[in-house]
Order: sequence, then structure tokens, then C-alpha cells
Amino acid sequence: MKWITDASPISFPSLGIEINPPLGFGTDAFEIRFYGLLIALGLLLAAVYGLRRKKAFGLTEDEIIDGALCIIPFAIICARAYYCIFAWDEYAANPISVLYIWNGGLAIYGGVIGAAIGIVVYCRVKKIPIGTCLDITSLGFLIGQAIGRWGNFFNREAFGAKTESFLRMGLKLTEDGRAAAQMYYYHPTFLYESLWNLAGFVLLHFLSKKRKFDGQIALGYAAWYGLGRTFIEGLRTDSLYWGPFRVSQMLAAVSCFAAVAILVWQSFRTHKPEDLYANRVAARLAAEAAAAEEAEAAEDSEET
Repeated sequence: MKWITDASPISFPSLGIEINPPLGFGTDAFEIRFYGLLIALGLLLAAVYGLRRKKAFGLTEDEIIDGALCIIPFAIICARAYYCIFAWDEYAANPISVLYIWNGGLAIYGGVIGAAIGIVVYCRVKKIPIGTCLDITSLGFLIGQAIGRWGNFFNREAFGAKTESFLRMGLKLTEDGRAAAQMYYYHPTFLYESLWNLAGFVLLHFLSKKRKFDGQIALGYAAWYGLGRTFIEGLRTDSLYWGPFRVSQMLAAVSCFAAVAILVWQSFRTHKPEDLYANRVAARLAAEAAAAEEAEAAEDSEET
């Protein structure tokens, strides 16, 4: 077993930190990258959170597990496809490298689109409201994104423009990621986004307990993440472009505006508590339990 150490040292001079963490570990036959491990950890914790909150959304343990098994492949495939489509120049000479996801190159918005497709498919099969699954998945996304962004830290990627700000991060890399002899200081955009996602998770976690309609938390996710990503993406030096536009920044701004508009519109509508899927499930289970008790009581009276 050996450490994979061929990478730039990392410095946070204002915090008195200078480290050189390995990219991963392995043998001559295989490698395990921390990038992939952190993404896997984020997915695992998101699934655990979903299992702990399942009753609050009217779902069962089997529905959470089956949903994760359906949604995660869609999310990973689309996250990779999204990145490779807009950064095809990196893969044109060696197309098989599209499969090397451990080297980085998963786009969050591609993952969101893939997850949405997986949710639609799953909910159609299981007859579950799409808004309900979107709500709990959105909370899981924030967990996964907050943790997964640290994979960018280990890969020394997804950093921003040069800066002398308090939180500047030093790397012996040029802005386009090539090795350099001296230390340059950049915005640690991976850190900004991780903290933004963590704050969003805490906020939406508590708001989810008072949600008025199915899909409200998903809209909150789109608004919150979109707002943060719009500004953070503007700092990055490795953005994916469509013509003159940063693709993710454009999607973030549009999704934020659309989500806020829908939330404002929904705030003027009347939402009955009994229409919430979790409450409908609770009412149905209560009715079934009451019917079972009545049947049991009737059997006891007949025996006596």
C-alpha cells in the first residue's frame, strides 16, 4: 500500500496552515482517490439522513433505499456526461478517459438533472408524488455537496481567481491547473460552496418541518443553491462555457429566479395541511389501525 502524493502543497497563510495531503492511496494495481471516497461518504450520509426523516415525508425505509438505488446512478451518469460535454477538449484525444471519474470532472448541475430524471422515473413506478421525493432528495443533495466539495480540495481543483483575501489558499499551480515553481493564492471556492451548502442544509432542515406543500423544500434548494452558485461560479477559473456564458452560473441564476418566483406565487395560495403527502399517509395509516382495532374488538365480542 502506498500514498499517492504527486500533488501541490496547500497553504492557508492567514490561518497558519500548510499541508500536502495525498490524493489517495493504493498499490501498483489499483488506486483509491479521496475524491471518490468523499463523494461516496456524502451519498451515504444523505441516505442515512433520508432514512431518519422518512416518516416526516410519508415514506418507508424500503422506498428510501429503493429510491436511492434508482436515483444515484442517474445522478452520477448525468453529472459526468454534463461535464464531459462542455469540456470535450479534455477527452477528445482519449475518449476512454471519460470513464475515469476518480480524476475529477463531475458537474453538480448535471447530477441535479440526472437525479430529477431518476426521481420522475421512480415516482411514476411507485406512485409517489414527485414533489415529496424532490424535497427529501434536495436535503440529501446539500449534505452530499457539502462533503463532496472537499474532494476538490484533495484534487487541488475547482479553485477561484487569484486573491489576497483572508481565506486565500496557496497552491503551486497556475490558474489553469499546471504545476508551478512558486506559490500562488486563490479563492478557495470549494470551501465557500461547502459552507454555503452546509448553511442551506441547516436552514432547509428546520423549514422542512413546517413546509406547506410538497415540493417547497426542493424549490428552496433551487433558490438557495442557485443564489450561492451564481456568485461563487463567477470566481472560478475552470468554469464550463457555452459560448461566452458560464454554463453553471447561467443555470444557477435562472433556477434561483424561477424557484423564487414559484415560491412567491405559492405563498398567495391556500395550502391545506391534509393535502401534504406525509399527512395523507399518516391519516391512512391511522384509519387502517383504527379499522384493525375495531375488527379485533368485534371478534372479541363475538367470542364472549
